[in-house]
Amino acid sequence: MTEVISGVLGAFGLSISAGLNAYIPLLVVSLLAKFTDLIELAKPWDALESWWTIGVLGVLVVIEAVADKVPVVDHVNDAIQTFIRPTAGAILFAASAKSITEIHPVLSLICGLLVAGSVHAAKSVVARPVVDVATAGVGTPIVSTLEDIFATIISVLSILVPILMVIVVFLTIWLIASFVNRRRKPKTGESSG
Repeated sequence: MTEVISGVLGAFGLSISAGLNAYIPLLVVSLLAKFTDLIELAKPWDALESWWTIGVLGVLVVIEAVADKVPVVDHVNDAIQTFIRPTAGAILFAASAKSITEIHPVLSLICGLLVAGSVHAAKSVVARPVVDVATAGVGTPIVSTLEDIFATIISVLSILVPILMVIVVFLTIWLIASFVNRRRKPKTGESSG
């Protein structure tokens, strides 16, 4: 039972990470599955261990890292990633070896899709536009770099110490709720009725 819980917590963490950057958690899982015993990928997810997959993911990490740091281009990238990040989250959730045997694959895919999609939406619809407007685009590369670092750390911790993902999941929910609440509050001087 502990392995199943760890697998589910790790899957949530990987999906959160995919909402920030689709390719970093996929590459982390691929590399750790290829070179360590920390994660075992069952078929068909073991395709992530192939050299071709690792190579393509490496190139995609670089492309997204560059595109996401250029103001205006980051919005185009986010539009494209609207489909890719939730899909990556679904794959990562389902590929988590310890949970896939206990949780129906369709439920795993849906959970990953919803988690990564929610994080992506909070990032691209709420957080990034605020950063871009508040800093006239100067903050874009800084925030993007922090997102990449956060995605990498969360990906590794999801596999090494999945219990920490309880904190990350609640923190993520709190941050998303805070952004939504902040956008709903009337500005000073506006009447509410």
